[in-house]
Amino acid sequence: MEDDRRKYHRNRTLKGGRIVTNDGHSTFDCTVRNLSEEGAKLVVTSIVGLPHRFRLSMADGRNFDCETIWHTETELGVRFL
Repeated sequence: MEDDRRKYHRNRTLKGGRIVTNDGHSTFDCTVRNLSEEGAKLVVTSIVGLPHRFRLSMADGRNFDCETIWHTETELGVRFL
């Protein structure tokens, strides 16, 4: 599906992260399942309440501004802005 359109190979990973919204006042735990220079696949409990754009704060200290490209009920693919 989306694999065919990627410019960069995504490396499989299993890293903790947080989706940060509302100027840092709201956070949602997530797991980063794969990662590339241009985006990531995130696993969450539910996508309900998540905005289209947000900041991904990874447990290793990296931060990315993100935009949702696709989603299911518990997964989302994001592009780094």
